Amino acid sequence: MKRSFTLIAALMVSILLVVSACGSNNVEQPNNSGSEGTEKPAETTTPVEEAKEVTLSLRHTQIKETSKTRLKILEDVVAKTEQENEGLTFKLEGIDEIVNRDQKLKAEMAAGNPPDIFEVFGGADLKLYVKAERMLDLTLILDELGIKDKFASLSEFTIDGKVYGLPFGGYSEAIFYNKKIFSELGLEIPTTWEQLLDISGKMKAAGYTPFGLAAKDAWVNGMLWNSIMERHTGMDAMNKVVTGEAKWTDENFIKGFTAYSELALKDYFTKGALGLAYADQGAQLLSGKAAMVFTGSWDANRFTSDEAGDLKGQIGYFAFPSIAGGAGDQTSINASYSNGFGFSANLSEDQIAAVKKFIANFFNEDIQKRTLIEDKLLPSMKLSDLSGVDPLISEVLTVMANASSSWPAFDSITQPAVTAEIGVGIQELIGKVSTPEKVAAKIQAAQEAANSAQ
Repeated sequence: MKRSFTLIAALMVSILLVVSACGSNNVEQPNNSGSEGTEKPAETTTPVEEAKEVTLSLRHTQIKETSKTRLKILEDVVAKTEQENEGLTFKLEGIDEIVNRDQKLKAEMAAGNPPDIFEVFGGADLKLYVKAERMLDLTLILDELGIKDKFASLSEFTIDGKVYGLPFGGYSEAIFYNKKIFSELGLEIPTTWEQLLDISGKMKAAGYTPFGLAAKDAWVNGMLWNSIMERHTGMDAMNKVVTGEAKWTDENFIKGFTAYSELALKDYFTKGALGLAYADQGAQLLSGKAAMVFTGSWDANRFTSDEAGDLKGQIGYFAFPSIAGGAGDQTSINASYSNGFGFSANLSEDQIAAVKKFIANFFNEDIQKRTLIEDKLLPSMKLSDLSGVDPLISEVLTVMANASSSWPAFDSITQPAVTAEIGVGIQELIGKVSTPEKVAAKIQAAQEAANSAQ
């Protein structure tokens, strides 16, 4: 049964501070002497309660040139919340996403002093922080604001029935492609792995890089690998390696590593990819050097911007093809709601009250629609109005709607130490310095160590 990504209406909730004041009560007193004079009326005044000074630190990762729109939306929400609530001040801090996730936030969580509000990944990362009792339980807050059922999915932020974070957007991962190159070479969108290899060979022969890749950051390489692996093994097997019921050295996993390695061995990736930063990957597609890139829907903002030049409107999107004999769901897609905001368990009552106001102003249909239109970020909440959506985003939504099922990224399932080892292994395959079997063995060793530490 196909998962529906039809989006329905969300209710905007706003909570304001109440300031009460009683005016003067003037009463005319009679003059007992009978004179024409009057006495000064008595006055009773209830003093106006002064607004409490409340400060919230807020860490975000919107520091790149391509993130300016998303940052502006966040800043507008912060400004609105401050304006509506006298005495409330937000202190924003921007930081690199990788540094925040893999270093700074982990250290702060261990020490027990995270920011008041911070970007966090759902799944495996969140589970560690909840276990350490560092995350604010949002369950009752969502009930109070009446928005819990407005989200498309809170699964990656829900642990033991309680919600510990809120996704600010959704994503899907598949293949963006240059329609001009496909037309020039007379290529059709592939629906099978064999067809994908065939058109990649034709692209290479014509002087194009089949898959633009910037492999310096390990997480980038994990996207395409993740889909190939899912096709071969299925997500059930991915979950079972964490419990020890399956191993990375099992036959289907080896097939997945081998298939990914095949792309590298055939030189279908960008030459020198291991030395290139992520931003270069999209540039390869937009410059016309690469015919395809496997990446997330978040890059649609860049691919529809003025940077696209003559390719504006000529970038398309299609789902990763099926692999014959694979044990996974061959028409599924990696799509989820993993990126969100978390809140510290250390907050005072006054800070929690302010957090409610921030949540109400950020998580509503107006902001979600603005994010979709301006930033091309898939909404994490159900929307009633999809007018004005860019054609490329419409393609993304269509691919998602046509998927038979969806699943989260592997790094929301595997433990951080295992995720790191996977990243190293994939880079070794790209660099042609190791074999699928050796890579799988190293990852399995890391998995066994992580499982025993649980």
